[in-house]
Amino acid sequence: MAGLLLYCRSGFENDVANEVQEKATQLEAFGYAKTKANSGFVLFNCYEEEHAELLANKLIFNNLIFARQQFACKQMIEEMDVADRITPLLDACEGFPLCGELRVEYADTTDGRELSKLCRKISVPFRQALRKKNRLTAKDNIKKPVLHVFFTKTDKAYIGYSFTHNNSPLALGILRLKFPHDAPSRSTLKLDEAFQTFIPKEEHDVRLQGGLYAVDLGACPGGWTYQLVQRGMFVQAVDNGAMDAALMETGQVTYCPEDGFKFQPKKKNVYWLVCDMIEQPQRVAKLMASWVADGRCKEAMFNLKLPMKKRYESVQGALAIIEEVMHAQQAGKYILQAKHLYHNREEVTVHLRLK
Repeated sequence: MAGLLLYCRSGFENDVANEVQEKATQLEAFGYAKTKANSGFVLFNCYEEEHAELLANKLIFNNLIFARQQFACKQMIEEMDVADRITPLLDACEGFPLCGELRVEYADTTDGRELSKLCRKISVPFRQALRKKNRLTAKDNIKKPVLHVFFTKTDKAYIGYSFTHNNSPLALGILRLKFPHDAPSRSTLKLDEAFQTFIPKEEHDVRLQGGLYAVDLGACPGGWTYQLVQRGMFVQAVDNGAMDAALMETGQVTYCPEDGFKFQPKKKNVYWLVCDMIEQPQRVAKLMASWVADGRCKEAMFNLKLPMKKRYESVQGALAIIEEVMHAQQAGKYILQAKHLYHNREEVTVHLRLK
């Protein structure tokens, strides 16, 4: 067997399958997606063995919306002797390129997390065995491929490798954040993760610097406003609901009890527009695109609330609306990114920025 294995949030397997099927076809790498409901991963089986590596190399990971990680899956090992898992794992690595890192992982599900102790236990002896066989560099090397072992049962694992220019550097593909004790809601983690995901760290001092002006549409009670205030920004919080009292006391927040779809800033000094309103994704997409295209803000970060079914199709439709608005208003070149982040639920976070 050979294919592409992708991690995802439990329940989003069909969305990943639809997405990878479409993008693999565009790359002329043909196959079929195999899914199991709530498993937390998808295996795209390639008809041609060499297409697994092609996808791991050419299917741009950062452009995938619903996948947390991807790697070229070369073998699936079943019914391993639990007294010796190292030998079959070593045998499965025959022919792999020299790798610079080992990750032994599991699905982010209730059943998957029960395998976490096993994965940690296997990691050390397997790493030592790989280095003894010269299949893993003596020290971690970020310029070499990453060797993945993905356990689904105590005696079953998928094994393969990914390329460091085209994978997630995070364990399980998850950015774990600590909830600030003084934040007004847990939704604050969504914007924090979005900033860390979409904005390169070396650009934080400029694009997320103190003193910038921002607008938060649908702000109450202030989870997203909190992230902007913590970075030293001045925020117009737009909502008919009540804002967190501690945020208002900072002196950085101006409360605007208005409809987010009708609000207009009085000055042309807004850098960030953020929005987490519970509205139809197409309506939010059109609103956000119009702000950026009209020059009412420089960058926008917002969530699209998704239906229970056909979520990938819903996102694609909303992104198409954004592109239509940007083109119609001759906004020029722009960057459009979308990701189902770890702290998201039935929603996708989108970043839109003029170049």
